[in-house]
Amino acid sequence: MSNGESPVQSVDRAVTILELLARTGESGVTEIAAELGVHKSTAFRLAAALELRGLLEQSGERGKYRLGLGLVRLAGAATVRLDLSQQSRPVCERLAAELGETINVAVLDRDAAVNIDQVLGPSALTTHNWVGQRTPLHATSSGKVLLAHLAPALLDEALAAPLARYTDRTLTDPAALRAQLESVRQDGFASTVEELEPGLNAVAAPLLAYHGQVVGALSASGPSFRLTRARLRTTATAVCAAATEISARLGHPPTRPTGGRRAG
Repeated sequence: MSNGESPVQSVDRAVTILELLARTGESGVTEIAAELGVHKSTAFRLAAALELRGLLEQSGERGKYRLGLGLVRLAGAATVRLDLSQQSRPVCERLAAELGETINVAVLDRDAAVNIDQVLGPSALTTHNWVGQRTPLHATSSGKVLLAHLAPALLDEALAAPLARYTDRTLTDPAALRAQLESVRQDGFASTVEELEPGLNAVAAPLLAYHGQVVGALSASGPSFRLTRARLRTTATAVCAAATEISARLGHPPTRPTGGRRAG
């Protein structure tokens, strides 16, 4: 950073500016500099950087700053994740009891799916905790759901890099994966058969918010000897119904559950 300012110091000062404006409503460079204990030129540089990212905006009076709409976007993303975890929990508990398998809720985090909640069913053979873990998009049922609903440009970007192989069943050909993602969009669910780990099968369905955007994926996973290809079909129906219920809790208009048309 310029003027001998460390990256950590810059971040701390930027957060201080946001906290100041949250208290005052709006402040000028002079007030910001006084709060930070820095020269006005340093305060202006920090405020300008925050303004560039939409986190601050200038009011009608030049030199006065207030919080920007970019913070609404960030707060909205955090709120969706909190709402998703809270609203999905009772449905996940009921689904885990019904299926006897492990139920996870995952969200997109750049190039991976991150599990934000998990409920173990009574038949679960493992107590492995997937919460907080990043899993590959192309090799998991939740990841395929999230990939299938990406904007075309983002999907192109996601499939541009080589796809890692985790088992001999992992789909690593981008063209074949694109065809499978089209089926995911049509069928309303995705499934994997030993694509991430040998002996692990899973099925997932999308979770939608009030605006119709896919904000996560609900999955059921279990050992391949129990969650067989044939059972994946009936499991998909249950997962899709639960996903529809969670989506309704998030404000999305109820739709007829899909699932059960194909799996594998």
